[in-house]
Amino acid sequence: MSASSAEAETRLIAQGIDDEPVASNERSLTGWQKHVLFWACAAFTAFHLLSLNVYPLETWTYRILHVAGALCIGFALVAAMRVDMDAPLKRMDMVQGAALLVAAAGMLWALGCLVIAYWYRHQLGQMFPPPWVFQNFGIPLVVSTSVAIVSSWVFRSGGRSINWFDWVLIGGAIAVASYLLFHLDIWRFRAGVMALPPDLWAAVAGTLLIIELTRRSAGMALVAISVIFILYSFVGPWLPGFLHHAGYSAGRFFTYIYTDNGILGAPVAVSSTYIILFIAFAAFLQASKVGDYFVNFAFAVAGRTRGGPAKVAVFASGLMGMINGTSAGNVVATGSLTIPLMKRVGYRPQTAGAIEATASTGGQIMPPIMGAGAFIMAEITGIPYTDLIVAAIIPACLYFLSVFIMVDLEALKLGLRGMREDELPEFRKLVRQAFLFLPVLILIGALFFGYSVIRAGTLALMSAMVVSWLTPYRMGPRAIIRALELAARMSIQIIAVCACAGIIVGVIALTGVGARFSSLLLGVAAHSQLLALIFAMFISIMLGMGMPTTAAYAVAASVVAPGLQQLGIPPLIAHFFVFYYAVVSAITPPVALAAYAGAAISGAEPMRTAVTAFKIGLAAFIVPFIFFYSPAMLLEPSPDVTMFGMAIPGWLRIVQVAFTASIGVCLLASAVQGYFFGRVNMLFRAVLLAGAMFMITGGGVSDLAGIGIGVALFLFQRMFGRRQVPVPAE
Repeated sequence: MSASSAEAETRLIAQGIDDEPVASNERSLTGWQKHVLFWACAAFTAFHLLSLNVYPLETWTYRILHVAGALCIGFALVAAMRVDMDAPLKRMDMVQGAALLVAAAGMLWALGCLVIAYWYRHQLGQMFPPPWVFQNFGIPLVVSTSVAIVSSWVFRSGGRSINWFDWVLIGGAIAVASYLLFHLDIWRFRAGVMALPPDLWAAVAGTLLIIELTRRSAGMALVAISVIFILYSFVGPWLPGFLHHAGYSAGRFFTYIYTDNGILGAPVAVSSTYIILFIAFAAFLQASKVGDYFVNFAFAVAGRTRGGPAKVAVFASGLMGMINGTSAGNVVATGSLTIPLMKRVGYRPQTAGAIEATASTGGQIMPPIMGAGAFIMAEITGIPYTDLIVAAIIPACLYFLSVFIMVDLEALKLGLRGMREDELPEFRKLVRQAFLFLPVLILIGALFFGYSVIRAGTLALMSAMVVSWLTPYRMGPRAIIRALELAARMSIQIIAVCACAGIIVGVIALTGVGARFSSLLLGVAAHSQLLALIFAMFISIMLGMGMPTTAAYAVAASVVAPGLQQLGIPPLIAHFFVFYYAVVSAITPPVALAAYAGAAISGAEPMRTAVTAFKIGLAAFIVPFIFFYSPAMLLEPSPDVTMFGMAIPGWLRIVQVAFTASIGVCLLASAVQGYFFGRVNMLFRAVLLAGAMFMITGGGVSDLAGIGIGVALFLFQRMFGRRQVPVPAE
């Protein structure tokens, strides 16, 4: 059966739904450059898979090559500014010619010094070249890198070819990595302690390259925060209060940043292992069209219910967001299908965009992959990855239950229909392809059978390739290489973000500001622990605004989580607390990237969409407080507790908390939507909200109070509420 006939037979709605969206500044190369970039990307992913599974490298070497490879591919792929594919390039004028001459001469000199150094070591048997070689290496490298970065901002970038200034930046990435690898044995000891001038210049050049690629691929938010932290390292002696520190020399600061305490630290450790592996897994799912199947299956299951496309968005976007690891990117990918369909059945534009944004954001907290946050959390806390994903199950279910109820009540209020039978894929035929869920099931099974995350991810990746052989989209050698190439493209942003987040983490570690913030949080907690938690919530959200989830959590985990732990909160609860707020910053006004992406597709006003997304995802702002008051929510083993004079076993406590919190989020959704077995006024909405808060706290008396409020309002609505029959939307 051909692919086209198979699609026609099953009436597929989703096709290419998980294709990676192309950014406005992403190049579409032609000619020999296209082929070089293609094979470089495929080799980059293959290098990681081989290093992780077959030929392991020394840790620092591996991370340095990981960052350098991403920089080279990133500068070739992503232009400094928006590109116009059809606009002809202007002829080079005198100013640009002078910039080219300076940048090229400096980079060739730096690379030439490295060639001489390696020649002395490997051909002449001398560990180090004559002193003049590296004495004249650093300044030309930094000057050429700086000139090339500024030139990329000033002069037009080509969409079909790599500009000269990006070739210079690629050379800079190679030069920095080569210098670090050449001095690696002594770099570990003298970096941040007894740095030499060439060390300083190499670290400065590397930092500039990382910041520039982050700006190109992830925007200005993370860059601005990184620059503020870098400046803070030098202006600390003049700052008051807990921000004060003694200050650092440039040599000590920049070389310290380029160690495993900073750029080569925990975020890059995760991006070079788990993230690159699971991005490759997502690329293989995309190549085998499994992502399309997930969305079509969701349409077949939920599409015919009231407000069907919105419920499909909740399921499909949560699943796809879990895999691809970026809220805004998933909104663009799946929202291009679900948002128009939601509008077609009657949802308002801002509601359609908000539902998609909220569901895609929830994918970041959905086990077993959880975007990339669980991997970083495991690296920072030392808690086994399997323990983290087990702990995330109930909170994730609560979040999506709340979103689902919100969506259903909205459809009920507006009288929205589902999709017609002839508009949907045929469920019976999709069920026959249920084996396409095998890669995800194999991943989960391998993890719980005790395999390492890397081995489980590799098995899942291979299974995605195998199951494709049972479909019209069989993955042969060409498709496998294409998937490897796609994985590298998809990973560039997250690698740049992790490296840039490492700068912030390094500053926090060097200056000790995290410990001083912890002391400040302890001072607040002396008056009220709840107030300290609210303070930590706002800081986590503010740190995450405008940033990808991975960077947002990495920063919040360095600043806020240690303070929570000093309050006596266990590491698991503290890190889940900040992780949730780092995630929901994507739907928190005024900087709500996921909501703004949904607004761009739905055609709604961005701020209204952000506010609506905030309302729909409100449960995520409350659930973390349950972690604190009821650790059983994270399936934390707890001793038997006494309630109403009876001993409650630990496992029964988990069931009780999950059940009552579920009812609580349903009451919360009703309060937000103003609909509880009929429309309710503001007074009843306030009562519903109070009942939800009672249920969510997890205490025996409060649970009974919440249940009592819910039952009383239910009976009142059944007896006295207005019977309102909504008119179905056309």
